[in-house]
Amino acid sequence: MATVNIDGTEYELDDLSDVAKGNLASMQLADQKIAQLQSEIAIVQTARNAYARELAKAIETSDED
Repeated sequence: MATVNIDGTEYELDDLSDVAKGNLASMQLADQKIAQLQSEIAIVQTARNAYARELAKAIETSDED
């Protein structure tokens, strides 16, 4: 049988109520969305860092003119 660990306790999925199963599914969906958003944040942060480097170069170049 499949089990799930909640706060350090193993539970049989078949023994959970329908409400508990629904909450578990919603929690898993939320965890997936959090992971997706964290990946998106990493991508945008990388882009921001690249823009900041290019900005610094542009400022340095304009100061030399």
